[in-house]
Amino acid sequence: MPTRAGGLALSSKENPMTASNISRRSFAGLSLAAVGALALTACNSQAEDKSDDGAQTVRIGVVSENETHRALVKLAKEKHGIDVEIRNFTEYTQPNPALDNGDIDMNWFQHIAYLADYNQASGKDLTLIGTTEIIPLPLYSKTYNDVSEFQKGDTVAIPNDTVNQARAINVLVAAGLLTLSNDTIRPEVRDIDEAASTVKVQPVAAQQTVNALESVQGSVINNTFSADAGIDTNTALFKDDPQADSAKPFVNGFAVRRADRDNETYQKVAALYHEQAVLDESAKLSSDTSVPVQLDAAEIDETLKQYQDAIAKQGA
Repeated sequence: MPTRAGGLALSSKENPMTASNISRRSFAGLSLAAVGALALTACNSQAEDKSDDGAQTVRIGVVSENETHRALVKLAKEKHGIDVEIRNFTEYTQPNPALDNGDIDMNWFQHIAYLADYNQASGKDLTLIGTTEIIPLPLYSKTYNDVSEFQKGDTVAIPNDTVNQARAINVLVAAGLLTLSNDTIRPEVRDIDEAASTVKVQPVAAQQTVNALESVQGSVINNTFSADAGIDTNTALFKDDPQADSAKPFVNGFAVRRADRDNETYQKVAALYHEQAVLDESAKLSSDTSVPVQLDAAEIDETLKQYQDAIAKQGA
């Protein structure tokens, strides 16, 4: 994924989808070979290209092409006669500029929080035309078997990149282990009320959250790194609720230029994610941790605005 916050600075393994947010998918791939395509002109942004057989062609940028992408390509042709062309990128920082420039029509690799970071840093106005899934973010421990066992003063490791850190803090708040002094959708360590909290947090590089389990009482680890370490996701003590408002920024989806938000062809393509054939491939890829989520345009816009406002406020 992309990097998360403050100017997009994720490591190559910090997936914008897993957050984190992310499973190894293109974006856990969060998970790009450079894109090479003709740019659409501004006046042409609403019109799709045509393939040799006259079918509409939609170019979608992803990070690390996988079977979920290929299942959607197949369905688009079968159900709607639309040729979907997957453009595979090697870096999470590439698909949004490619979308801005018209090199692609949509991209499919990021969650709302990552997109908000990009918009805020670049001054652009990309949005989501449809949502796909969320990957719950788990808390693990080698010391305890239940969240209720944590003691005052215990330490929990959390990712130190801004977006994943904010989400991890919210996970610990939801678990009843942290209390915030400020009500914000994008909390930072400075927003934690230490006196009122049970645990302290120790920010570490996301790829170190697994190793941290050996030295602290708990660690918040996204599924990219837990999968690499062979951790059974069923051993998690707690995960954020994919239906909670605090989880909405980490819902993944298809991004488009705002002028293309009402493009019916793009809407049809985005909706195909929720067909069973695509969901099945997504479940396999995420080891059954992904949760399908469908937010409407109003919910997407509200969440995107709230997150961008929080970024602006923290940067002020």
